[in-house]
Amino acid sequence: MISKAKIFDHGVAWEAGNSVTQGYQVNNTIYISGQFSHDQNAFVDGNIEAQTRLTLDNLDRVLAGFGVKKSNLAYIEIYLIKPQEHFEASVRVFKEYLAGHRPAATLIGVTELASPQQLVEISAIAHT
Repeated sequence: MISKAKIFDHGVAWEAGNSVTQGYQVNNTIYISGQFSHDQNAFVDGNIEAQTRLTLDNLDRVLAGFGVKKSNLAYIEIYLIKPQEHFEASVRVFKEYLAGHRPAATLIGVTELASPQQLVEISAIAHT
């Protein structure tokens, strides 16, 4: 039974009119849509380390919108372009971000993401 549901959006222009949200909380579980490297105006291009950091910053923003932190992450999916090329740098940034927290995770190599310049996307499940 759903006792309480709430959503979170970044408040950026491209979210207006979308049929989905950045985060959706049902009871004590938070489902977080794929985050990528964008600021409040547009996609931010950069190398894999820069994109991974900004993507994780956006993940933090969604978590904060629900009043939780990265230590509440239970599961993470990482979608990575050219995984053989970008694996080490991306995982290094990811490990720094987690700072010892160890959620379940899956890394999936993909050929394309939403933007041609996009190298990484991260979705997650967290708890309150």
